This record gives sequence, structure tokens and C-alpha cells, in this order.
Amino acid sequence: QVQLVQSGGGLVQAGGSLRLSCAASRHTFTNYAIGWFRQAPGKEREFVGGITYSGGITYDVDSVKGRFTVSRDIASNTVYLQMNRLKPEDTAIYYCAARSPLVVTRAEGYPYWGQGTQVTVSS
Repeated sequence: QVQLVQSGGGLVQAGGSLRLSCAASRHTFTNYAIGWFRQAPGKEREFVGGITYSGGITYDVDSVKGRFTVSRDIASNTVYLQMNRLKPEDTAIYYCAARSPLVVTRAEGYPYWGQGTQVTVSS
């Protein structure tokens, strides 16, 4: 199966930036789509962006539009979530997930998940 390894979380001050990484272990992202989700305690997982890996078609949502950007690096088989102008309400565990062949916004549609990484934005 696809193994996803995440990195890049941490603590940042409001207004700052973080970049999260999602790398495939022993499997290429070719023919897959990657979604980024976040989950705060007691809440549903929320889609915050995605990319169709082969074509590079990206998806975003109003809650993070203009602040979060999804990109990919084919050579390193890595997908990134660049988060700028972070707000305290962005605090959550962030996950990457993979499916085939297209991005969807529902978490239930993704069979493969990374381990998650904590992002905490202080005031």
C-alpha cells in the first residue's frame, strides 16, 4: 500500500508561515491525488487543499484561500502545503491523504493517510 510520511509541523506566531511536507515511501504519487486535511478536537476533518499529482491541478477552499498553497515536486515525490499569514484558528492536526485518481473534499474518500502533524498558532 501507499505509505505517507509527514513533516514540517510546529509552533508559530500568528502571521507567520509553515510548510508541511508529505512524501511517499516506496511508492510514487503518479496516478494519485493528494488532499490536505486538518482536524481540531471534537471537529470533523476539514479539507484545506489538494492536488492532482500528474496534472498539477490544485483545489482550495474559502476558509484558507489566499493563504494556503499546495504544490508538488516530482523529483522528490513530495507534496507540500505552504501556509502563510497563519491565524490561531488554523491550530489543528494536519494530515495528508492519497487516493486515485482525482481530488475529492470528503475525508472518507481517501484510503491512505499520513500520520498527522500538529500545527499550533499562538496569539
